[in-house]
Amino acid sequence: MTDDIEVSRHNAVRFPGISPRAYEHPVDRGALATLRAVPGFAQVVKAVSGFYAERGERLMALASAIRVGPKQYPELDKLRNECAETLDLDRVPNLFVARSPEVNAQTIGMDEPFIVLNTAAVEAMDLASLRFVIGHEMGHVLSGHAVYRTIMIRLIGLQMSMSWTPVSAIGIRVVIAALREWYRKAELSCDRAGLLCSQDPTAALRSQILVAGGIDPSKIDIPAFLQQAAEYESVEDIRDSYLKLRYVETMSHPLAVVRAAQLQKWAASEEYRGILAGEYPRRDEDAPSSNWTDDLKSAAKSYKDSWTSSADPLTKVFSDVGEAVSGAAGKVWSKFGGGNGSDEGAAPESGK
Repeated sequence: MTDDIEVSRHNAVRFPGISPRAYEHPVDRGALATLRAVPGFAQVVKAVSGFYAERGERLMALASAIRVGPKQYPELDKLRNECAETLDLDRVPNLFVARSPEVNAQTIGMDEPFIVLNTAAVEAMDLASLRFVIGHEMGHVLSGHAVYRTIMIRLIGLQMSMSWTPVSAIGIRVVIAALREWYRKAELSCDRAGLLCSQDPTAALRSQILVAGGIDPSKIDIPAFLQQAAEYESVEDIRDSYLKLRYVETMSHPLAVVRAAQLQKWAASEEYRGILAGEYPRRDEDAPSSNWTDDLKSAAKSYKDSWTSSADPLTKVFSDVGEAVSGAAGKVWSKFGGGNGSDEGAAPESGK
């Protein structure tokens, strides 16, 4: 860990009572809203998973990694407490440093979530970048992502055990693909949480450059790096589009370069500036049971905007097909819903 770069926290903005909805990606919120709408579903999964796995994982971390505290990695302990304070967490999660050559971190557990930070990340990053990484993991804690990630892991195991039944395997594959799509968006959400903790887009970008393969971020040309994301999004050959879908389907995290570009775009947005100015939803105002339909609409709008702005030919095909199907459905509804084909029976505009 290099400590030559330290960002003063005297002027850092804190977010009392901030709701995770403030930083969650629209598609992330939509997926969570769908799952939360099932009565008791998350609570049952949480109880079962915690009973079987969480206690053991916590004991393994305690026995095989370094628990961060005032006397062990005190610099990281300071960042841990700063990030928890910035996001106003009720409890400061434990932080462990584990030996691993992979530049990565993860959040484990649901009843008592804790963070594991790999030594490769600690050794490669300065304190400002580590603040972003730890803040990212704090976002997972605040959003309660471990519940849904556990569902995904359980289903992957179930898929393997049912691989001998093609129909069942295909059905589960669809669900897993949807959950992985959600988790990739959840990672984008928590990148935003990390930025709210660090309040330093440059430090966030440095950490993501390291994840993407940068050895020394100062030797990476930022415009050229971000241009890679633009080139990836604007492929002209539909075969490349198919390959993108094929490889991304099985990934749990967004592609590193594209992910970095997404966060820099959000860092330049009015939404981010508004949160820094204190304009954000509070947890005590949240009512998931009554607003989940709005989350689903927001997710749909996010996808539609992405399709509209994308230069990817396969994405445009999906968009055109979707519009065609919506138009056909509207005509059918108009014909049969009204009984006489008049506009009185037409589907409402918001349903398209």
